Amino acid sequence: MAHRIITQVVLIGGRVLGRAFAEAYKQAAASSQYQRAQAKNGGVAGKVNMSTGMTLDEACKILNVKPPTGTPAEMDEIMARFKKLFDANEPEKGGSFYLQSKILRARERLEADMRPKMDKVEQEAETKEGWKPKIYKDR
Repeated sequence: MAHRIITQVVLIGGRVLGRAFAEAYKQAAASSQYQRAQAKNGGVAGKVNMSTGMTLDEACKILNVKPPTGTPAEMDEIMARFKKLFDANEPEKGGSFYLQSKILRARERLEADMRPKMDKVEQEAETKEGWKPKIYKDR
């Protein structure tokens, strides 16, 4: 009698675990397919998506900022938002490590998107001003 109960528990448990693994595999496959499609459509931005695992829209929503255009003022705003949210979610203060990591990834995604734009702005400013080397005098 006991062997029947044990057999039924093992079979039912096996079915439950099998279904859970099958569902997890389907979700992983769908996520992978979505990431490949984003990388194919996005070019360089798609590669950044693959490294951070986050879209630009998602990063903007997490940090509650507008999509960046590449000005230094925007970067200051992003960093201020990042610091505020990162400190508010400190695990030692009762926050969540998961939320902290999402906030960090959002900042990294926005920085990766803004880096080429900021470099271009800096190059244009340098071209406009002209190159001025720093000269140090020996005493």
